[in-house]
Amino acid sequence: MKSEEWILCPICGNKTHDKMREDTVLLNFPLYCPKCKQETLIEVQQQRITVTKEPDA
Repeated sequence: MKSEEWILCPICGNKTHDKMREDTVLLNFPLYCPKCKQETLIEVQQQRITVTKEPDA
């Protein structure tokens, strides 16, 4: 069985509504956080999250 983890918001660190598995690959994924209401572009490969672009403040 493949392990699953919640994708955490890179801004506030809370859980989002999305999960990732070991084999998940996301490119330019618009991650929305329901807690801080920010949207961030991320990339996921081998359960490592990289922030592509943070929102303008």
